[in-house]
Amino acid sequence: MIAQLFFALLILISVGLNTLGQTLLKLGAGQNPLNLYLLAGIAAYGLSTIFYVLVLGKINLSIAYPLVIGLTLVATTLCGAILLREKILTLHWVGLGLMLSGLSAIALAKASS
Repeated sequence: MIAQLFFALLILISVGLNTLGQTLLKLGAGQNPLNLYLLAGIAAYGLSTIFYVLVLGKINLSIAYPLVIGLTLVATTLCGAILLREKILTLHWVGLGLMLSGLSAIALAKASS
């Protein structure tokens, strides 16, 4: 049980740092090439990669990649909508919902094995 919580925490840290990195990169885009947002975004993205490698050490790539990338897509979309005030179309939300159902199936398959 503790190992599963640790694994879930590693995934959430990787997703959170990746989402933070993507958001900061978006904020820094179109500005001076060496602005604080870009540098912080690159740092967050790099840390995310380190945590992702730790995740890969614990689980198969065929499970880790869809989980991390899928959750990052959801989290990044939420950040775009909430923090950056981006307009997200209804069909986009439907697609994210379908993706979450697929991620649930992958997670449940892993849990039952």
